[in-house]
Amino acid sequence: MRTQGTIIIRGIVQGVGFRPFVYATARKFGITGSVKNLGSEVEIHAFGNRFEEFLEVVSRGTPLSQIDSIDVQDMRGSPPETFTILESGSGCLSGFIPPDIATCDDCIADIFTPGGRYEGYWATSCVNCGPRYSIINALPYDRERTTMQPFPMCTACEREYTHPSCRRHHAQTIACAACGPHLTLLRADGTPLRAADPIRETASLLDAGSIVAIRGIGGFHIACTEEAAGALKRRLGRTEQPLAVMATPEEVERIAVVSDEERGILRSRERPIVVLAKRDPASHPGISNLHTVGCMLPYTGLHHLLFANLAHPLLIMTSANLPGYPMITDLATALERLSEQVDYILTHDRRIVNRCDDSVVRDGCIIRLSRGLAPKRTAIDLGNECILGVGPELNANISIYQNGFCITSPHVGNVRNPQTLAYLQETIERIGGLIGARYDRIVHDLHPQFLSTRYARKIAGETGAELLAVQHHRAHIAAATREECVGIAIDGVGYGDDGTVWGGEVFAGKVPRLDRVAHLEVVPMPGGDLATRFPERMLYGILPTSGVRDLLASRGWSEIELSALTRQVERGLNVAATSSTGRVLDAVAALLGICRERTYDGEPAMKLEAAASAGKPSAWDLDFLHGSDGCEVLSTRSLIAEAYRRYAAGERTESIAASFQYNLARGVAAMAVRAAEERGTPRVALSGGVAYNRAIRETIRDEVRAAGLEFIINRDYPLGDGCISFGQAVYGGSEEE
Repeated sequence: MRTQGTIIIRGIVQGVGFRPFVYATARKFGITGSVKNLGSEVEIHAFGNRFEEFLEVVSRGTPLSQIDSIDVQDMRGSPPETFTILESGSGCLSGFIPPDIATCDDCIADIFTPGGRYEGYWATSCVNCGPRYSIINALPYDRERTTMQPFPMCTACEREYTHPSCRRHHAQTIACAACGPHLTLLRADGTPLRAADPIRETASLLDAGSIVAIRGIGGFHIACTEEAAGALKRRLGRTEQPLAVMATPEEVERIAVVSDEERGILRSRERPIVVLAKRDPASHPGISNLHTVGCMLPYTGLHHLLFANLAHPLLIMTSANLPGYPMITDLATALERLSEQVDYILTHDRRIVNRCDDSVVRDGCIIRLSRGLAPKRTAIDLGNECILGVGPELNANISIYQNGFCITSPHVGNVRNPQTLAYLQETIERIGGLIGARYDRIVHDLHPQFLSTRYARKIAGETGAELLAVQHHRAHIAAATREECVGIAIDGVGYGDDGTVWGGEVFAGKVPRLDRVAHLEVVPMPGGDLATRFPERMLYGILPTSGVRDLLASRGWSEIELSALTRQVERGLNVAATSSTGRVLDAVAALLGICRERTYDGEPAMKLEAAASAGKPSAWDLDFLHGSDGCEVLSTRSLIAEAYRRYAAGERTESIAASFQYNLARGVAAMAVRAAEERGTPRVALSGGVAYNRAIRETIRDEVRAAGLEFIINRDYPLGDGCISFGQAVYGGSEEE
């Protein structure tokens, strides 16, 4: 039986309370020796008769750790008298720092314990909770390499930090009102507001109808009560866009239908926004004019204290940035950009190194991969090369693969503007620096004009790395599975092999060989992106009939506008060709008068889904064509013509919406099933932003399973474009057999 040895534990062992856990375990089993951080590994020197028992326990790790490997080596020498935590050193960088997580129940209890040391202190945390990624400057994870470095521990905090039995033993974020970060309440112009208790004063201002920017863990939120939602939307210029809310658990249950799974996600340590079905679809229109509402529970001490002082059980809590732009993290920027949007600013003096938006989940599927869920670290064998996936243009993030793991960053945004591109670059440099990445291959989107593509070329030129372009929808499928499959990719837009706009695709094969075998009918987009903003243009492009022309005229289109649109479609001037599922849904939303102008990403399709939720679908005839490219094609023109016929006949809008979604999904599934049966492929994978539509997703699932095939959907990564960088990395590490 071994009585001494060196134990090397690799993985996510930084920022998870691993060293104090090892220390406490050593004391329990009478082990002497030491523990030391070495980059992404922990080195333990252990002596004692109960060595094997000690090894078994430490091998399990802490609740937040992720252990990759355990190596036990022989060790000579005499045992010391005690067990100690040594100063960190350099070493392996195969692991990573965990995401920021919600303040734990124990710390919340400390905050609300009368007379306790942490009573009322907003930044209370311990080894089991609080900020991690947002404050880290470098590894190993020690206080001096975080933004807690400017806050030296007071005597009382240091006592807890060094006490083996305290859950704040070696908690790098430990702080109290005497020594930690402080809050300040400002007017929108930056002048301080005298307040003995900034949180209590903020609560009073919110209850009175003020709009307040609040600096949190990963950036600023803008908060207000439901009564002030209209004013906030006007100030932000987002009159139609749904807003997320933060509410007490009881209030969430009152306004929304919450399943056991959703309740578990809401209350998890990740605390994402969860998109829930409203109890009354018409309720709370100022928050959301959809049949759903995005809800999250308080996840920091500041939030809990705020709600303890609020008269209202619910607050609008939206990110303080323009859609697609980086979240605001510093006070100077907040003062510059939010002075017209907010009345007051509640801020603190702990610097945010790495910004993090709130994560968003719906039906157990990730919509936005961010706070609590990212950085995400996935074990996957993609070979020995270091691979960077720079992501798509919209809803971008980045992924870096090396040494058997792929790390995906939190949500970055829409990389079509310089600010977000700068954030993308910053994210690549920071995460790459933390793990010591040296790129062998850089993978980017097939679109030659994307700013991310240009940046990939720049990095490749500087590093000598190989460049690889991957078509957008193939990356979607690669993110879902590496097995042989038929893959369905349904979303808005993606640059296709033929230079047209894809978005309703069926592939067959195995990464990196995924052949396009079926797709939606290729239809015109009059004016290109203009048809995305004004979906009635999309409608006429697909169905250029006198009936549709008359419909547009009845809605205020002038004869000049209609004539110009007609000539454009007839002559093909400035007309893009697309097989996009999103654009077809847009056209139907326009036909039914549900959405005539898109004011935020996905609005027409989301409003169509909301209308469809109140309808009953019926089966329509489906028309399949044989494309000139050799692919099977689902005729979307015939589907829209049928929708128009029913609309003109006075059928309920909700029923047409429900039926259109149902039949579109049936058609896509039918093509995928036929492709799978022809090739003897046992599984069908689904990805793409349209797959968030529950009715469409479940119809495809049911049709696939009814055919006796396995249905695959990735619940670890977003179905939308937040999975693309990971799929790119998978492509970059895959070789044809």
